[in-house]
Amino acid sequence: MKIISISTLVIRVNHRGDWLHVVVETDAGISGIGEASHSSNDALCVAVIAQFAQRLVGADPRQIARIRQMLRHKDGGRVYNTALSGLEQALWDLLGHSLDVPLHALFGGAVRDRLRLYANINRHVQERSPQGFARAAAQAVDEGFTAIKLAPFDELRHPYHYRTGPHADWRPGIERVRAVRRAIGDAIELAVDCHSRMDISEAVIVGQELADVNLFWYEEPLAHTDPAGLAAVAERVPQPIASAESVYGVEGFRPFTAERSVDVIMPDVKHCGGILELNEIAASARMRQVLVAPHNPAGPLSTAATAQVAATWPNFYILEYAWGEVDWRAELLDPPERIEAGHLLLPQEPGLGHRLNPAISERHRWNGASNVDSSKVGLG
Repeated sequence: MKIISISTLVIRVNHRGDWLHVVVETDAGISGIGEASHSSNDALCVAVIAQFAQRLVGADPRQIARIRQMLRHKDGGRVYNTALSGLEQALWDLLGHSLDVPLHALFGGAVRDRLRLYANINRHVQERSPQGFARAAAQAVDEGFTAIKLAPFDELRHPYHYRTGPHADWRPGIERVRAVRRAIGDAIELAVDCHSRMDISEAVIVGQELADVNLFWYEEPLAHTDPAGLAAVAERVPQPIASAESVYGVEGFRPFTAERSVDVIMPDVKHCGGILELNEIAASARMRQVLVAPHNPAGPLSTAATAQVAATWPNFYILEYAWGEVDWRAELLDPPERIEAGHLLLPQEPGLGHRLNPAISERHRWNGASNVDSSKVGLG
């Protein structure tokens, strides 16, 4: 079996970003698809994937380790690693289809057939008031989700914001969190994403201010590039700390696994290097009993890719779900993405467990960055 083409398919979503897919086709009529969304530069990501195509046409797509070793470059930056991660997912999908087995079977078999989700409401909420967040959170709970995440600190985007006192810029964010907690009650778990906008002293103040809200985690008050700072915050706030959504390669996770600077790590299958890298990161986290809650604020295909391997981990915690972005999300896949009572049902079909739905993908396809016929995506 030989690769005959590697191309891209972009699905238009909204102003927050699109879903970029990598499609690998072979001379055996078998294809695979992966997701490479949210690289920060879709056009450049497409260009990197085109470079991969020049190098890989004629190669055996089942030689995933060989291809991974040839292309792997952990210091290549977010765009490069996102492109590589999408390609690698597509190769695994293709391998699963060639063997007619779901990917979790190739990683030792699943230990769970349902994966708990938390609803990230941030990409849905446009009215950024406490009431706007509260309404969205309550709706997600009504749909069966038992855990919610929001990113409430819009006012902290500027590095020179007010950090202390009655006019501190984090205070509106606290009100948004409190409004959500009131709306969902005490039985629903609640997480807060700070988008790395604080310094150590501010993160401690805010974490202590939120003590009575009973968060199940406090996400990246500091950047992942300061693991020592995150560890210092963790020692002084009551909440578990989560981080590392933008770290590449198992080596990059060393401060978060071998040294345990946080309680929960959040590797993203679209950025960390792909499915095999994600699995190795989760395995390394077991050394220090670190929980793994994969970052995943993107499309349903990356959710499926993550689920296939996360279903095999003993230290899986919970999986992110980008709630409320588009009402046709589940139907983009064939069979559709299945969520019941806040859990993703693990697909048992070959590869990632899904193909793209040609009708839906064609309806929402952006032709500006795609040269693949979506009616043929996933056939074979």
